[in-house]
Amino acid sequence: MKAVQIDRYSKKIHTILRDIPVPEIGPTEVLLKVKAAAVNPLELLILTGSVKLIQDYSMPLTLGNECSGVVEAVGQKVADFQVGDRVYTRLPLSKIGAFAEYVAVDQAALAIMPAGYDFATAAAIPLTGLTAWQGITEELEAKCGKTLLIPGGSGSFGQMAVPIAKALGLRVIVTGNDRAKASILAAGADQYLDYKKDNYWEVLSGLDYVIDTLGAGEFQRELSVLKPGGRLLSLRTGPNKRFAVRNHFGFAKRALFAAAGAKYDRAAKKQGKEYRFIFVHSDGVQLREITKMVERNHIVPKTDPRTFTLETARDALALVKNGPTDGKVLIQL
Repeated sequence: MKAVQIDRYSKKIHTILRDIPVPEIGPTEVLLKVKAAAVNPLELLILTGSVKLIQDYSMPLTLGNECSGVVEAVGQKVADFQVGDRVYTRLPLSKIGAFAEYVAVDQAALAIMPAGYDFATAAAIPLTGLTAWQGITEELEAKCGKTLLIPGGSGSFGQMAVPIAKALGLRVIVTGNDRAKASILAAGADQYLDYKKDNYWEVLSGLDYVIDTLGAGEFQRELSVLKPGGRLLSLRTGPNKRFAVRNHFGFAKRALFAAAGAKYDRAAKKQGKEYRFIFVHSDGVQLREITKMVERNHIVPKTDPRTFTLETARDALALVKNGPTDGKVLIQL
Protein backbone atom coordinates (compact mmCIF):
# COMPACT_ATOMS: atom_id res chain seq x y z
CA MET A 1 0.00 0.00 0.00
CA LYS A 2 1.03 3.66 -0.40
CA ALA A 3 1.92 5.69 2.68
CA VAL A 4 3.35 9.15 3.34
CA GLN A 5 6.33 8.85 5.69
CA ILE A 6 9.21 10.72 7.25
CA ASP A 7 12.61 9.20 8.08
CA ARG A 8 13.64 11.81 10.64
CA TYR A 9 12.44 14.94 12.37
CA SER A 10 13.14 18.02 10.28
CA LYS A 11 12.25 21.71 10.26
CA LYS A 12 11.58 21.35 6.54
CA ILE A 13 8.63 19.44 5.12
CA HIS A 14 10.39 16.40 3.71
CA THR A 15 8.02 13.48 3.18
CA ILE A 16 8.43 10.30 1.16
CA LEU A 17 5.66 8.36 -0.58
CA ARG A 18 6.45 4.68 -0.15
CA ASP A 19 4.97 1.28 -0.85
CA ILE A 20 4.83 -0.56 2.49
CA PRO A 21 2.99 -3.69 3.67
CA VAL A 22 -0.66 -3.44 4.68
CA PRO A 23 -0.63 -3.42 8.51
CA GLU A 24 -1.56 -6.56 10.40
CA ILE A 25 -4.30 -6.13 12.97
CA GLY A 26 -4.39 -7.33 16.57
CA PRO A 27 -7.34 -8.98 18.32
CA THR A 28 -8.97 -5.65 19.28
CA GLU A 29 -8.13 -3.78 16.08
CA VAL A 30 -9.85 -3.18 12.76
CA LEU A 31 -8.20 -2.72 9.38
CA LEU A 32 -9.51 0.57 8.04
CA LYS A 33 -9.45 1.36 4.32
CA VAL A 34 -8.80 5.10 4.45
CA LYS A 35 -11.07 7.30 2.35
CA ALA A 36 -10.04 10.73 3.67
CA ALA A 37 -7.44 12.03 6.12
CA ALA A 38 -7.27 15.52 7.59
CA VAL A 39 -4.08 17.58 7.60
CA ASN A 40 -3.59 19.50 10.84
CA PRO A 41 -0.98 21.76 12.44
CA LEU A 42 -0.32 18.73 14.66
CA GLU A 43 1.25 16.96 11.68
CA LEU A 44 3.74 19.81 11.39
CA LEU A 45 4.54 19.64 15.10
CA ILE A 46 5.16 15.92 14.80
CA LEU A 47 7.36 16.02 11.67
CA THR A 48 9.50 18.82 13.14
CA GLY A 49 9.94 16.94 16.42
CA SER A 50 8.22 19.68 18.42
CA VAL A 51 6.16 17.19 20.44
CA LYS A 52 8.74 14.44 20.89
CA LEU A 53 8.90 15.08 24.64
CA ILE A 54 5.21 14.21 24.79
CA GLN A 55 5.37 11.46 22.16
CA ASP A 56 8.58 10.34 20.47
CA TYR A 57 8.28 8.13 17.39
CA SER A 58 10.44 5.46 15.85
CA MET A 59 11.30 5.98 12.18
CA PRO A 60 10.20 5.66 9.48
CA LEU A 61 6.88 7.16 10.58
CA THR A 62 3.64 7.31 8.61
CA LEU A 63 2.01 10.67 9.26
CA GLY A 64 -1.67 11.43 9.88
CA ASN A 65 -3.76 11.70 13.05
CA GLU A 66 -7.39 11.57 11.94
CA CYS A 67 -9.28 9.91 9.12
CA SER A 68 -12.48 8.33 7.91
CA GLY A 69 -12.95 5.13 5.96
CA VAL A 70 -14.49 1.69 5.64
CA VAL A 71 -13.79 -1.30 7.89
CA GLU A 72 -11.99 -3.91 5.77
CA ALA A 73 -11.33 -6.57 8.43
CA VAL A 74 -11.84 -7.01 12.18
CA GLY A 75 -9.82 -8.69 14.93
CA GLN A 76 -11.13 -11.67 16.92
CA LYS A 77 -12.15 -9.56 19.93
CA VAL A 78 -13.80 -6.72 18.02
CA ALA A 79 -17.45 -6.59 19.03
CA ASP A 80 -18.73 -3.15 18.05
CA PHE A 81 -17.74 -2.97 14.39
CA GLN A 82 -18.04 -5.15 11.31
CA VAL A 83 -16.74 -5.22 7.76
CA GLY A 84 -18.32 -2.48 5.68
CA ASP A 85 -18.95 -0.02 8.52
CA ARG A 86 -18.26 3.63 7.69
CA VAL A 87 -16.16 4.87 10.61
CA TYR A 88 -13.92 7.73 11.67
CA THR A 89 -11.25 8.22 14.28
CA ARG A 90 -8.63 10.31 16.00
CA LEU A 91 -5.89 7.70 15.99
CA PRO A 92 -4.12 6.85 19.26
CA LEU A 93 -1.14 9.19 19.60
CA SER A 94 1.29 6.31 19.91
CA LYS A 95 0.01 4.65 16.72
CA ILE A 96 -0.77 7.26 14.09
CA GLY A 97 -0.62 6.70 10.32
CA ALA A 98 -3.71 8.10 8.56
CA PHE A 99 -1.77 9.22 5.46
CA ALA A 100 -1.95 5.74 3.97
CA GLU A 101 -4.29 3.49 2.05
CA TYR A 102 -4.89 1.35 5.15
CA VAL A 103 -4.43 1.82 8.88
CA ALA A 104 -4.85 -0.52 11.85
CA VAL A 105 -7.01 1.07 14.57
CA ASP A 106 -7.97 -0.20 18.00
CA GLN A 107 -11.75 -0.38 18.33
CA ALA A 108 -11.55 1.83 21.43
CA ALA A 109 -10.62 4.79 19.19
CA LEU A 110 -13.38 4.32 16.60
CA ALA A 111 -16.91 5.55 16.07
CA ILE A 112 -19.48 5.18 13.30
CA MET A 113 -19.50 8.28 11.09
CA PRO A 114 -22.38 10.77 11.42
CA ALA A 115 -25.34 9.67 9.31
CA GLY A 116 -25.49 11.33 5.91
CA TYR A 117 -21.95 12.76 6.03
CA ASP A 118 -19.41 12.11 3.29
CA PHE A 119 -15.94 10.81 4.11
CA ALA A 120 -14.19 14.15 3.60
CA THR A 121 -16.49 16.07 5.94
CA ALA A 122 -16.37 13.31 8.56
CA ALA A 123 -12.56 13.24 8.53
CA ALA A 124 -12.52 16.90 9.60
CA ILE A 125 -14.37 16.19 12.86
CA PRO A 126 -12.51 13.85 15.27
CA LEU A 127 -9.39 15.83 16.26
CA THR A 128 -11.01 19.22 16.77
CA GLY A 129 -14.20 17.67 18.12
CA LEU A 130 -12.35 15.67 20.76
CA THR A 131 -10.09 18.61 21.60
CA ALA A 132 -13.14 20.76 22.28
CA TRP A 133 -14.96 18.02 24.19
CA GLN A 134 -12.00 17.07 26.36
CA GLY A 135 -10.99 20.69 26.89
CA ILE A 136 -14.43 21.78 28.01
CA THR A 137 -15.51 18.74 30.02
CA GLU A 138 -12.23 17.31 31.38
CA GLU A 139 -9.86 20.25 31.71
CA LEU A 140 -12.08 23.26 32.24
CA GLU A 141 -14.77 21.15 33.90
CA ALA A 142 -17.10 23.82 32.56
CA LYS A 143 -20.51 24.40 34.12
CA CYS A 144 -23.69 25.13 32.20
CA GLY A 145 -24.47 28.84 32.01
CA LYS A 146 -20.84 30.00 32.34
CA THR A 147 -18.97 32.07 29.75
CA LEU A 148 -16.14 30.82 27.52
CA LEU A 149 -13.82 32.97 25.39
CA ILE A 150 -11.90 31.49 22.45
CA PRO A 151 -9.32 34.01 21.19
CA GLY A 152 -8.41 33.20 17.60
CA GLY A 153 -11.34 30.84 17.41
CA SER A 154 -12.32 31.57 13.82
CA GLY A 155 -10.50 28.57 12.34
CA SER A 156 -11.22 24.85 12.22
CA PHE A 157 -11.07 24.49 16.01
CA GLY A 158 -13.67 27.18 16.57
CA GLN A 159 -15.97 25.73 13.94
CA MET A 160 -16.28 22.60 16.08
CA ALA A 161 -15.73 24.07 19.55
CA VAL A 162 -18.45 26.71 19.32
CA PRO A 163 -21.40 24.38 18.61
CA ILE A 164 -20.08 21.80 21.10
CA ALA A 165 -19.72 24.46 23.80
CA LYS A 166 -23.22 25.75 23.05
CA ALA A 167 -24.64 22.24 23.19
CA LEU A 168 -23.02 21.88 26.62
CA GLY A 169 -24.82 25.01 27.79
CA LEU A 170 -22.06 27.62 27.68
CA ARG A 171 -22.14 31.23 26.55
CA VAL A 172 -19.42 31.59 23.91
CA ILE A 173 -17.39 34.60 22.78
CA VAL A 174 -14.95 34.31 19.86
CA THR A 175 -12.30 36.62 18.44
CA GLY A 176 -11.06 36.26 14.89
CA ASN A 177 -10.97 37.75 11.42
CA ASP A 178 -13.92 39.45 9.78
CA ARG A 179 -14.04 36.81 7.03
CA ALA A 180 -15.15 34.12 9.50
CA LYS A 181 -17.60 36.23 11.50
CA ALA A 182 -20.79 35.09 9.76
CA SER A 183 -19.96 31.38 9.91
CA ILE A 184 -18.92 31.45 13.59
CA LEU A 185 -22.07 33.36 14.57
CA ALA A 186 -24.09 30.89 12.53
CA ALA A 187 -22.40 28.08 14.49
CA GLY A 188 -23.87 29.55 17.66
CA ALA A 189 -21.38 32.07 19.09
CA ASP A 190 -23.06 34.64 21.32
CA GLN A 191 -20.53 37.38 20.55
CA TYR A 192 -17.83 37.82 17.92
CA LEU A 193 -15.00 40.36 18.10
CA ASP A 194 -13.02 41.30 14.98
CA TYR A 195 -9.44 41.34 16.24
CA LYS A 196 -8.57 44.21 13.87
CA LYS A 197 -11.27 46.41 15.39
CA ASP A 198 -11.52 45.34 19.03
CA ASN A 199 -8.94 44.37 21.64
CA TYR A 200 -10.81 41.73 23.63
CA TRP A 201 -8.76 42.42 26.77
CA GLU A 202 -10.04 46.00 26.75
CA VAL A 203 -13.74 45.15 26.40
CA LEU A 204 -14.08 41.85 28.29
CA SER A 205 -13.60 40.94 31.94
CA GLY A 206 -14.88 38.58 34.61
CA LEU A 207 -15.03 35.54 32.31
CA ASP A 208 -15.17 31.98 33.60
CA TYR A 209 -13.05 30.20 31.01
CA VAL A 210 -10.62 30.85 28.15
CA ILE A 211 -9.40 28.34 25.56
CA ASP A 212 -6.17 29.63 24.04
CA THR A 213 -5.40 28.80 20.39
CA LEU A 214 -2.73 31.50 19.89
CA GLY A 215 0.15 30.56 22.18
CA ALA A 216 2.39 32.04 24.85
CA GLY A 217 2.40 35.57 23.45
CA GLU A 218 -1.29 35.91 24.34
CA PHE A 219 -1.05 34.40 27.85
CA GLN A 220 -1.13 37.58 29.96
CA ARG A 221 -4.00 39.11 28.00
CA GLU A 222 -6.05 35.92 28.20
CA LEU A 223 -5.37 35.63 31.92
CA SER A 224 -6.43 39.23 32.49
CA VAL A 225 -10.02 38.72 31.29
CA LEU A 226 -10.69 35.84 33.69
CA LYS A 227 -12.42 36.31 37.01
CA PRO A 228 -10.74 34.98 40.19
CA GLY A 229 -11.14 31.21 40.10
CA GLY A 230 -11.31 31.23 36.30
CA ARG A 231 -9.44 28.72 34.16
CA LEU A 232 -7.21 29.26 31.15
CA LEU A 233 -6.72 26.19 28.96
CA SER A 234 -4.08 26.34 26.23
CA LEU A 235 -3.76 24.23 23.11
CA ARG A 236 -0.36 25.75 22.33
CA THR A 237 1.45 27.58 25.13
CA GLY A 238 3.06 24.54 26.76
CA PRO A 239 2.64 21.70 29.25
CA ASN A 240 2.90 22.07 33.02
CA LYS A 241 3.11 19.79 36.05
CA ARG A 242 -0.63 19.07 36.09
CA PHE A 243 -0.48 17.93 32.47
CA ALA A 244 2.41 15.56 33.22
CA VAL A 245 0.66 14.06 36.24
CA ARG A 246 -2.65 13.67 34.40
CA ASN A 247 -0.93 11.83 31.55
CA HIS A 248 1.02 9.53 33.92
CA PHE A 249 4.46 10.57 32.69
CA GLY A 250 7.52 9.36 34.55
CA PHE A 251 9.50 11.33 37.11
CA ALA A 252 11.90 12.91 34.59
CA LYS A 253 9.15 14.26 32.33
CA ARG A 254 7.13 15.43 35.32
CA ALA A 255 10.10 17.43 36.54
CA LEU A 256 10.78 18.81 33.04
CA PHE A 257 7.19 19.87 32.39
CA ALA A 258 6.82 21.27 35.92
CA ALA A 259 9.83 23.49 35.29
CA ALA A 260 8.64 24.49 31.81
CA GLY A 261 5.17 25.44 32.98
CA ALA A 262 6.12 26.96 36.34
CA LYS A 263 5.99 30.57 35.17
CA TYR A 264 2.47 30.10 33.79
CA ASP A 265 1.29 28.34 36.93
CA ARG A 266 2.80 31.05 39.15
CA ALA A 267 1.29 33.89 37.12
CA ALA A 268 -2.15 32.30 37.22
CA LYS A 269 -1.97 31.44 40.91
CA LYS A 270 -0.90 34.99 41.77
CA GLN A 271 -4.24 36.18 40.37
CA GLY A 272 -6.22 33.34 41.94
CA LYS A 273 -6.69 31.64 38.58
CA GLU A 274 -5.66 28.31 37.02
CA TYR A 275 -3.56 27.41 33.98
CA ARG A 276 -4.05 24.11 32.16
CA PHE A 277 -2.70 22.51 28.98
CA ILE A 278 -4.23 19.84 26.74
CA PHE A 279 -2.94 17.37 24.17
CA VAL A 280 -5.95 15.56 22.81
CA HIS A 281 -6.19 11.78 23.15
CA SER A 282 -8.22 9.23 21.21
CA ASP A 283 -11.52 8.13 22.74
CA GLY A 284 -14.21 6.27 20.79
CA VAL A 285 -16.82 6.66 23.53
CA GLN A 286 -16.42 10.43 23.52
CA LEU A 287 -16.40 10.47 19.72
CA ARG A 288 -19.75 8.70 19.71
CA GLU A 289 -21.16 11.43 21.95
CA ILE A 290 -19.75 14.04 19.59
CA THR A 291 -21.36 12.17 16.68
CA LYS A 292 -24.78 12.47 18.33
CA MET A 293 -24.16 16.18 18.87
CA VAL A 294 -23.03 16.64 15.25
CA GLU A 295 -26.14 14.88 13.94
CA ARG A 296 -28.54 16.62 16.31
CA ASN A 297 -27.19 20.12 15.66
CA HIS A 298 -26.24 19.58 12.00
CA ILE A 299 -22.63 20.62 12.65
CA VAL A 300 -20.73 20.71 9.36
CA PRO A 301 -17.04 21.68 9.63
CA LYS A 302 -15.75 23.84 6.83
CA THR A 303 -13.29 22.08 4.53
CA ASP A 304 -10.84 23.66 2.12
CA PRO A 305 -12.04 23.20 -1.49
CA ARG A 306 -8.59 22.25 -2.79
CA THR A 307 -8.13 18.53 -3.36
CA PHE A 308 -4.99 16.66 -2.29
CA THR A 309 -3.91 13.04 -2.62
CA LEU A 310 -1.18 10.94 -1.04
CA GLU A 311 1.01 11.96 -3.98
CA THR A 312 0.50 15.67 -3.16
CA ALA A 313 0.53 15.35 0.64
CA ARG A 314 3.63 17.55 0.86
CA ASP A 315 1.68 20.35 -0.83
CA ALA A 316 -1.16 19.89 1.66
CA LEU A 317 1.27 20.16 4.59
CA ALA A 318 2.82 23.28 3.05
CA LEU A 319 -0.62 24.85 2.72
CA VAL A 320 -1.40 24.18 6.39
CA LYS A 321 1.99 25.63 7.36
CA ASN A 322 1.89 28.74 5.21
CA GLY A 323 -1.84 29.33 4.63
CA PRO A 324 -4.20 30.79 4.07
CA THR A 325 -6.66 27.93 4.25
CA ASP A 326 -10.40 28.05 3.83
CA GLY A 327 -11.31 25.28 6.25
CA LYS A 328 -9.74 21.95 7.17
CA VAL A 329 -7.30 20.64 4.55
CA LEU A 330 -7.93 17.05 3.45
CA ILE A 331 -6.16 14.25 1.65
CA GLN A 332 -8.66 12.12 -0.25
CA LEU A 333 -8.09 8.59 -1.48
